[in-house]
Amino acid sequence: MNVILNPRVPFFAMGIPQILTNFKIVAVVGASRDPTKDSRTVFEYLLAHGFEAYPVNPNADQIGDQKCYKSLSELPKKPEIVDIFRPSAEVPPIVDEAIRVGAKVIWMQLGIINEEAAAKARKAGLEVVMDHCMRIENEKMKNRK
Repeated sequence: MNVILNPRVPFFAMGIPQILTNFKIVAVVGASRDPTKDSRTVFEYLLAHGFEAYPVNPNADQIGDQKCYKSLSELPKKPEIVDIFRPSAEVPPIVDEAIRVGAKVIWMQLGIINEEAAAKARKAGLEVVMDHCMRIENEKMKNRK
């Protein structure tokens, strides 16, 4: 199942519930030290809602009270989902590293779309979600139960 999301497609036809249910180890690439930034609030949301989340930011040693990692390859566990909070142009090398470390899903947050990187991830067998927020989608799923 390779998922490229289109907001006009019904929510449960997209495979997001399966992704959020089956994969719980998340690398948040671009997590911010600034507690007001979306990348930080989503990271903290994931920690509080049953996900094992790891911040990845080469410019930070710590995010909140969590050790921060410089790259996906430094993580103590293989990430299942790589949640990307970086500009679209910066996505390709992140996808390359996600493929190398054996991730299962590339998740590009709201406003982040990179078709070339998505095609490369799909070709390598990864699921791909673009232009969607993990927090919003997890809340939608919880509210439909």
